[in-house]
Amino acid sequence: MGGDSDPAPVSPALLEEVAGFGTATLHEAAGRIGALPGAIAPLDRRMKLWGRAMPVSAPADDNLALHRAIAEGQPGDVLVVENGGSLSHGPFGDILALAAKVRGIRGLVIDGGVRDSESLIEMGFPVFARGCSIRGTIKRDPGRVGEPVTIGGIEIRRGDIVIGDADGVVILPAVDLAVIHQAAIARMAAEADLRQAIRRGRLTLDLLGLSRLVS
Repeated sequence: MGGDSDPAPVSPALLEEVAGFGTATLHEAAGRIGALPGAIAPLDRRMKLWGRAMPVSAPADDNLALHRAIAEGQPGDVLVVENGGSLSHGPFGDILALAAKVRGIRGLVIDGGVRDSESLIEMGFPVFARGCSIRGTIKRDPGRVGEPVTIGGIEIRRGDIVIGDADGVVILPAVDLAVIHQAAIARMAAEADLRQAIRRGRLTLDLLGLSRLVS
């Protein structure tokens, strides 16, 4: 497998705790980085996803690289597939989801389409995609597995932290996860204070120092 050096170690307990924050909160706490395009959304809004990125690059009409990635993946990985944003084909369906699940792969993020969406939802396999396409694929191009990919201007490297929820997907650097965690805690505390002030009748224009921008 190609790719960078070994990913930075991350405590599973820390990862799970960070994943308990919303993706919007984590994006802000991290300094407004890592947000994938909003068009990449969960097949079911109740889906949640977190794990370590296994980047994959493949043509939209060929899913050989996905088979490779599942074979090379490790428990806790999330397949992050650069497919050019195409919905011309559905390179991932319930058979590949089953194969991934058996390998301990936690889910899929794809800048492209999938198929068998009802089965994927019933399986409880988290999938975040641009949409669906019923057209199948060939299996000729090995693509790239484990090497960095770019989706929506965001570079995703092997071992980056992937977190997804109803609002979308955020990619975070593993080495910064503890700092982001503390920033997210602080942000939530500040927002709790803000909500209390709003309930007491304060205006968001004043609380956020926006009055001067509209006066």
